[in-house]
Amino acid sequence: MALTRRELIGTLSTMVAAAGMPGQAGAAATNSGLIKPARLRAGMTIGLVTPASNAPENEDLLAAMDFVRSLGFQAKASPNLFQRNQYLAGNDRQRAEDLNQMFADPEVDAIFCVRGGYGSGRLLRDLAYDSIADNPKLLMGYSDITAILNAINLRTGLVTFHGPMAGSNLSDYSYEQYRRVLLEPEQETRVGEPPAFETRPGVVDRENRVTAIVKGIAEGRLVGGNLSLLVTLLGTPFEPDFENAILFLEDVDEPPYSVDRMLTHLWLTGKLEQVAGIAFGKFSDADYDSNTFSMEQVIRDRCEPLDVPVLRGLMFGHVEDKTVIPLGVRARVDADKGSLTLLEPAVV
Repeated sequence: MALTRRELIGTLSTMVAAAGMPGQAGAAATNSGLIKPARLRAGMTIGLVTPASNAPENEDLLAAMDFVRSLGFQAKASPNLFQRNQYLAGNDRQRAEDLNQMFADPEVDAIFCVRGGYGSGRLLRDLAYDSIADNPKLLMGYSDITAILNAINLRTGLVTFHGPMAGSNLSDYSYEQYRRVLLEPEQETRVGEPPAFETRPGVVDRENRVTAIVKGIAEGRLVGGNLSLLVTLLGTPFEPDFENAILFLEDVDEPPYSVDRMLTHLWLTGKLEQVAGIAFGKFSDADYDSNTFSMEQVIRDRCEPLDVPVLRGLMFGHVEDKTVIPLGVRARVDADKGSLTLLEPAVV
């Protein structure tokens, strides 16, 4: 029987690794067909892209390039980085070409998105998935970039990263999480736990509290990102595979009824009943009015009947202190201990 393209890539990469030789772009494929990009190292060249909206001013983009340099890398702007077209960073063709070119460019080692906003989903039919699979590189962003992260992971097997973008600075917490996942990964790495807080008489941490919605422990591949964007992928050729996955979700500016609607949509499509466990991050800037369920109640109503481990309050989403979550790698959600643990390195 002829091998599929993904199986062929996996076989060749395994043979290369067994021979002690570097694989394509320093990446490696696992026996499951998962392709892990090269870890970040000082001196690498980072390509900057804006697949959705753009920063308001050019100086914001120049600051993003300085941000990359501050991490010890060279910065390379995509050809259309400074384009603007209303709420989009240039037209669809320009934005898709930029992402495709950054993957194909042999000078570029990894790709950082500058910001989210809106527009990533408009590119999914125009991404060069075969070329991306042939030139696997680390790609990181969050929010609207969720659509691209999931589509590339689904179509190519490449691990993609839901994490900080180049349009804002890293807090001390975010830098430490970035280091642990992308620079110096261990075999198992806990991610997303709340930052250290000094409790003293009369003072406790009220912002970063992890809640076990449903206790228990589950393992599976990581799938997810921004809830609004994930729901828009349902019923499309880019719908993620939810079967036995650890689903992670976050959002911003969504009131409880809106989160209820989107979780109900996932439930009505049967996707919530397929997952092995769920990890909720931050649902920041939720607009509460006087006639509403709480966010906790919405999550409990939809998730408690699933009878899988569900954890709420981990550090990912539209918050200053955020972790890096790699899509596609195996992880364990432990609602009893309030933890999310990567069970394998996400980079090689």
